[in-house]
Amino acid sequence: MLNQLFKDQLALGAAQAFITIILALVVMLIASHQQIHIEREVVVALIRGIVQVVAAGLILVVLFQGPQWTSVFVLILMIVAASSIAARRTRDIPGAFLVSLYGISFGAGLVILLMALAGVIEPSLTSLVPVGSMIISNAMNTNAQALERFRADVRNNVGQIETGLALGALPDTMVEPYVQTAVHSSLIPKIDSLSSLGIVWIPGLMSGMILAGTNPVYAAIYQFAVIAMIFASSGLTAVVTTLLVRSRVFSPAKQLTLRPGQEKQTSKKVNPAPVRKTL
Repeated sequence: MLNQLFKDQLALGAAQAFITIILALVVMLIASHQQIHIEREVVVALIRGIVQVVAAGLILVVLFQGPQWTSVFVLILMIVAASSIAARRTRDIPGAFLVSLYGISFGAGLVILLMALAGVIEPSLTSLVPVGSMIISNAMNTNAQALERFRADVRNNVGQIETGLALGALPDTMVEPYVQTAVHSSLIPKIDSLSSLGIVWIPGLMSGMILAGTNPVYAAIYQFAVIAMIFASSGLTAVVTTLLVRSRVFSPAKQLTLRPGQEKQTSKKVNPAPVRKTL
């Protein structure tokens, strides 16, 4: 129906985006009716999403006309932005941004570099940036899930951890089970994506390649290669992130600093209560 109403491609895209925004808002209202209040997060995410993706499209139009080496800077900026987003929900973990930056840089950056050198990813702007962005975004999600799970498990087992520390156990030993659980749980979506590929879902990259006239079999194989790269980068990111973060929840005196209900200290000064003079 929209194809008949809008002949201009940009106008058609705007109409399609408007309808999907309405759908997302309806889901938000249904959640609100069930006392699940995500209104602010959804509205902000929708606004940021449409603005950012349109801006990215405009930037890509310019980049695709420039030299190939600019793709490196684009991917670096994506990694920094992804690290900031992933660390946003775990700000109470000291150095969460740096942990995320190191994890995503190692996981996604190493996979992109090796696959580009091997020829799996074409070293061109039109291939390196889109495929690289998919790898980075999935590494970001895995990083955030690993941090969230690790934080939750540590907070829920404060007594057990401190008991072990009091008996002389090393901090790394006490949180090792939670490191393993965080890595495993963060990789479950990626494993499910691999096992359901071609049966439950047909990814957009494969669909786009087929629509562009690529051999469907080759498009399917290349899509598998991309999903495998996403799993590899996510796995490396989760391992590096959890190994780095486990030492940051302890003080130099080997005391656990991550606790339930922990709040950031504010710079607000509290006025002391007036002192009563006694006769």
